[in-house]
Amino acid sequence: MKYYDAEKQKHYSYLTNQMTLPAHSIAQIHKSRWQIELFFKWIKQHLRIKAFFGTSENTVKTQIGIAVSVYLLVAIIKKRAFLTKSLYTILQIISVTLFEKNIIISGG
Repeated sequence: MKYYDAEKQKHYSYLTNQMTLPAHSIAQIHKSRWQIELFFKWIKQHLRIKAFFGTSENTVKTQIGIAVSVYLLVAIIKKRAFLTKSLYTILQIISVTLFEKNIIISGG
């Protein structure tokens, strides 16, 4: 199935067994699927979830939700405190010093 994207001025070819849908719909489905793939790639790269503590849908969703929440909270702290270190570095420092009494992350 062929589709022309007027916005990007590109032609795309899709292999599909769904011939009842128009080419535009197939292109939108592919685009949505690609966004999901990118989201999970981002999760693997940034949230560093090593293993899930359960396999039920609710457990997995809860752990991903908590990991995203922590990531966002650290991003907010980074911005409000004008920290120059990367989010990855800040998260590493927090994970190492989580139970220490005094945690200091300088802006430099």
